[in-house]
Amino acid sequence: MTIDPALLTRRDFVGYGENPPDPRWPEKARLALNIVINYEEGSEASFDDGDGISEIGLTEVSGKSFASRDLAAESMFEYGSRVGIWRVLRLLQAHQFPATVFACARALERNPSVARAVMDAGYDICCHGLRWTALQSLTEEQERQEIRQAIESIQQTTGTAPQGWYCRYAPTVNTRKLLLEQGGFLYDSDSYNDELPYWIDTGDGHHLVIPYTQAHNDAKFVRSGIATAGDFFAFLRDSFDMLYAEGAAQPKMMSVGLHMRLIGHPGRAAGLARFLDYVASHDQVWVCRRIDIARHWHEHHRPSAL
Repeated sequence: MTIDPALLTRRDFVGYGENPPDPRWPEKARLALNIVINYEEGSEASFDDGDGISEIGLTEVSGKSFASRDLAAESMFEYGSRVGIWRVLRLLQAHQFPATVFACARALERNPSVARAVMDAGYDICCHGLRWTALQSLTEEQERQEIRQAIESIQQTTGTAPQGWYCRYAPTVNTRKLLLEQGGFLYDSDSYNDELPYWIDTGDGHHLVIPYTQAHNDAKFVRSGIATAGDFFAFLRDSFDMLYAEGAAQPKMMSVGLHMRLIGHPGRAAGLARFLDYVASHDQVWVCRRIDIARHWHEHHRPSAL
């Protein structure tokens, strides 16, 4: 059967509406919390990789890219893989919290010690693409190749094929179709429109979407008004409190997005540490991996039951 991309990308302004389903999280948790490590350092555009540009996205650098190498921006990315990742891993392991790694394949290739550490910790890998590629600049066949190469790379580096997908930039109208063609994915997270997973009709079946967030995300340190560890903690705490209170009647999920070259700095990591302490002080929270949410939804919320 030919997959119609329009069917997979059509907009839905209604969703679950006023009465979302009870997700029935394990142990009657009020909230499923998923912490996401965006591991991207080494996958960004660079002169070394023949791109003719130095990526400055989500760094301390503002303004436009240079026409030549930006050695400052390059070193900021390196901080994430040399220092930031290890600080974040220490904080998570101190609390014995699981996490999901949105991993760019090329980044893991370039730091095998990080790949080993996240696998040894039992974290799951959600494929974040081969590189920081703007898929909109690719043909459908080029995007198909990017997806295939990313999967093969992560499998070779970690020994396990990814079962989730999340684009570095926005997906194209073909991305979801190509993921279904490739097979092996339990979900994708290329959506920001809900606080629960949901199924989409593929024409001859269903595909699971687990929405992500740009709200509970350390990108706000460089994109908006969050400036201090206290700001970050307060925003995450308030979001958590609202969802936890609502969870007495309508449990939801919360994602927290982290970038190693941002949150990995000590003055920012302090806010993350406070939030992890705060979460640990609550009982009815399921701190879980994204793959755990996907498997739970596949097992307990099949489309026919909705």
